[in-house]
Amino acid sequence: MRFWRRNVPVDPGANTDTIAPEVPPIPAPIPPAPAVPPPPPSPPPVAREAEPPVAPPPAAPYVAPSILAPEAPPPPPAAAPATAPASSTEGARAWFNRLRTGLSRSSNRLNDGINTIFNRRRLDDEALEELEELLVASDMGSGVARDVVDGLRKARFNQEVAPEEIRVALAEQALRLIEWVQKPLRIDPTKKPFTILVVGVNGSGKTTTIGKLAKQYRDSGKSVMLAAGDTFRAAAVEQLQIWGDRANCPVITRPTGSDAAGLAYDAFVKAREEGTEILLIDTAGRLHNKVDLMGELQKIVRVMKKVDPEAPHAVLLVLDATVGQNAHAQAETFRDMIGVTGIVMTKLDGTAKGGVLVSLAEKYGIPIHLIGIGESAEDLRPFDARAYTRSLVGLDA
Repeated sequence: MRFWRRNVPVDPGANTDTIAPEVPPIPAPIPPAPAVPPPPPSPPPVAREAEPPVAPPPAAPYVAPSILAPEAPPPPPAAAPATAPASSTEGARAWFNRLRTGLSRSSNRLNDGINTIFNRRRLDDEALEELEELLVASDMGSGVARDVVDGLRKARFNQEVAPEEIRVALAEQALRLIEWVQKPLRIDPTKKPFTILVVGVNGSGKTTTIGKLAKQYRDSGKSVMLAAGDTFRAAAVEQLQIWGDRANCPVITRPTGSDAAGLAYDAFVKAREEGTEILLIDTAGRLHNKVDLMGELQKIVRVMKKVDPEAPHAVLLVLDATVGQNAHAQAETFRDMIGVTGIVMTKLDGTAKGGVLVSLAEKYGIPIHLIGIGESAEDLRPFDARAYTRSLVGLDA
């Protein structure tokens, strides 16, 4: 019986139910064990925190350098242009200094007069009259003188003015009158040869101007031929041949006294056959008041038009600045006789009459292509109205 009792407590009857409810709770704690995976989700945020600082930031910096890399080359090109303008600016500055030096005789004359008139003085009628006389005497022309005086009378009459103010006003007025005739001599590449007929009186510098132009054109890579059309002077032919040797270009010549029109015709035909780009024709010096001699120039033009109706493509009148107002008569006569297309003003460095260009522009309106202030080929330069007017009155660039 006791043995049976020992088996009764162990009997699964009542105790099994009691144990059974305890067994289910055990599985319940086991599901929390799977809850351990949720902690891994919490580490992922930690991994995300580690990743953002490492992955995104480097990604942004690396992208930026790759974009800036292509822009790094552009700065070098930008730096290169910066040097080019610097060198060209230096060249322009050097030329301005030479021009200012060349025009020093003209500017000194003007400045001395202006300083005398306006030294601590009010701008009254007497001062304005003296200024007008000074400008006319400097070959700047009555029109320029009148315009400058009228402008000052309206703006500063009965006030004290400094000489510097007068110079600035004069430069500005002269620039307004002359800048519209500032036109470079352009070569039309469709016309072969582009023919330039150079005319002017004896001693104006025609042959030298032709030689300088030939040197400049050859240095720029163009083919050039010269025609020694001044058949009356053997010295002119020799001088042109010397320039031809310097520029390494052929010179067409004929014996002294030959027909200049026939020489010009032969030179044009030869240049066209050889494909020469530029033909420069020298002519004998003609006094503008000698009708028969001027008729010879007209003959040259007529003969050339038989080969090319548009020839000559440019007619350059070379004027000597030292002749002052006499340049007006030359410009008018040559323009009316053969149709001058542009002016070359030489010897500006040897005269106090450099203002004549202003009066020429005001009166005739003929384009001014080039000016010369020295003996070398580099001393013949395209006309720059602003540099010229400021140099003429002694102002800085």
